Amino acid sequence: MHMITENLLVGSIDDAQEPPAVVGTLLFVAEEFTIRPAEWVDYHRIPLREFAKADPTKLMEAVQWLESRVSKGRTLVCCRAGMGRSVSVVMAYLCCVEGRTYDDVLKLVMARRPGAMPLPNLQVAIEQVRQLRRISKSVPSGS
Repeated sequence: MHMITENLLVGSIDDAQEPPAVVGTLLFVAEEFTIRPAEWVDYHRIPLREFAKADPTKLMEAVQWLESRVSKGRTLVCCRAGMGRSVSVVMAYLCCVEGRTYDDVLKLVMARRPGAMPLPNLQVAIEQVRQLRRISKSVPSGS
């Protein structure tokens, strides 16, 4: 398990199955596995295919889910190895919610998670998520 920011961590399937007690929220993004999360954890699963191009729709879902939870405490994002999909979701969150640049987020993640391998096409997918978020914020409620 690797701490990317004070409240965002990335980890493997083993970390997801036995998270430390300081983790209150768990997002599992491995398509090929299911887990039984710890009873105390706020859990959600968004299946992403390993080594596939980043899917903007699923990234958007992950970013939205994280956005409502990260400020409340430690959040763990996990996939099989904690190197590709989980890292990519955290990068999308940092770019889209915190407004960080892709280059800055990539440097941060590579420093904090040695061996990180963001999904192919991630930068383009993150820009698509940013655009979707801008559009959804400009549409009045109830429309």
